[in-house]
Parts: sequence; structure tokens; C-alpha cells
Amino acid sequence: MAARLPFLVSAVFHYLGPAFAVLLFVRVDVLGVAWLRIAAAAAVFALWRRPWHACRNPVVIAWGVVLAVMNCCFYLAIDRLPLATVAAIEFLPVIVLAALGARSRRNAAALALAVPGVYLLTGVHLEGEALGVALALANAGLFAAYIVLAHKAAGDDGIDGLAAAMLIALAVVTPLAGWAAVPAFADPVALAAGVGVGLCSSVIPYVADQIAMARLSRAAYALMVSLLPATATVVGLIVLTQVPSPAEAAGIALVIAGVALHREPTPPPAAPPPPRRRPSPAATPIPAASGTRGRP
Repeated sequence: MAARLPFLVSAVFHYLGPAFAVLLFVRVDVLGVAWLRIAAAAAVFALWRRPWHACRNPVVIAWGVVLAVMNCCFYLAIDRLPLATVAAIEFLPVIVLAALGARSRRNAAALALAVPGVYLLTGVHLEGEALGVALALANAGLFAAYIVLAHKAAGDDGIDGLAAAMLIALAVVTPLAGWAAVPAFADPVALAAGVGVGLCSSVIPYVADQIAMARLSRAAYALMVSLLPATATVVGLIVLTQVPSPAEAAGIALVIAGVALHREPTPPPAAPPPPRRRPSPAATPIPAASGTRGRP
């Protein structure tokens, strides 16, 4: 249980922060909340990690750009659609990437479960909120890019790469959404709430994820990821009183089943070290003769 505790913390805060953000939309513009989230997280990571060296990494730069646009799409989507719906759609690329990386019957079955689940979720809202569905799908595509870039950057810079990406995301999102956050600086409650959203959404879950990945096996971590759409449903129900319809509940259940069933591709085993060559007798130096004879 102790090994799973960091992941459970991450799972709760991963969607608790966005749920609080939805409540904040009545005081601050949606894009303004997205800016506050990134700015608060960037400030914390900058003071904690001082990741200036990682800001020159091209992968980290691309990661930061994706992070900025993804957060804007995510917040615009949850302003129009239930949190659980956006969260479930977000996990379709996770299964697709796994299916492409490891072409197995298990991952094909996971994809067969998740695709109709997402179809059910998008079909419920397509007529009434087509823009919300488009934003949720854009967020899902950007989430796939986020996973790929984060995986590439992790081997080079680790958590410093995440901190640098957050700083780059702040630079990118400021011209897009900084104007929308200006009114929050005249509202101390809104400003404090925005900082809290950043801590709950980007700092606590990301750090908890790092700890969880260090403690859990790859298979156990992949299995527990299936809790995230369910967590989003529970958080949306308790915090936002968003009760899913029967069709939405069926779609979310199919996505959860697909995420639980899928498996990440197993990295290839490391190549064994080359065998050590034994020196030939001809190459072995013959010791010089000494003046004393050895024991017969």
C-alpha cells in the first residue's frame, strides 16, 4: 500500500485541481485560469530546481510548447464538457500509442474497448457542444505528443526537464492567455485560488508521479493509470455535481476497461557486455631470469 500511496495522491490531485479551476471560472476567464496554473507551477519549479541548463534542450522546448497549448485546450474543453468526459477522451491516445508500440492481441482488445467508449462520449455531446468535443480531441492529441516528448526528455534531464518545460510553457502561454489573467491581480481571492490550482494540478501530481514510477513496477503503474478516468468521474460528481448520463457512464466504463487492459511496450533487454579476450601465450611477457632458483 505504501508503494501505491504516491500514485493515489497523484490520481486525486490530477483532477481535483481542474475541478477547482471550473469553480474559479466565474471569477476569472478560462484562459486566465490556464495562465495562472502554468505561472504558479513554473514559479515553484524555478525556485526549487533552477533548471536553466535544460532550457536549451530542443525536446524540452517542444515539450513546453505542447504543455502550454494543451493546458489551454483542456481548460476550454472542461468549461464546455463534464470533467469525466474530457478525461476519458484524453486517454484514447495512451492506448493508441501502446497499441502502436506493442502490437499484441491484448492492446488490440484494449483499443477495441476504448474507441467505442470515446465514440459514446463524443456522440452524447457532438450536437450540443461540437466545439467542446473538438477541444477535447485536440487536448487528447496534444496529450499524446506530451507523453512522447516527456519520455524523450526524462532520460536527459529528469525532473529538471519538466521544470524547464514549465518555464517555456509560461513564455508561450503569456501572449495567448496572459491578458485574461490580469483581472485576477485585483482580486486576492481569485489570485490565491489560481495559485492553488497550479499547485494542485501541476506540482503535487507531477512530483507524486515521479515517486510512484520509482516505487511501482511498469505493469503495476500501467494498471493503476486506469483509475484516472474513474477518479475524474468521482471528483466531477463530488466537487462539481456532474452526474454522468447512462451513455456517458457506459463510455467512461469502456475507456477504463481499455486503459486497464492495455500494456506499454517492454523495452528491449540491454545487450550483454562483449566477452573479455584472454591474452594469448605469445603476448604474455616472460619474466626475466633471477639469480636464485626456485624450490624443486
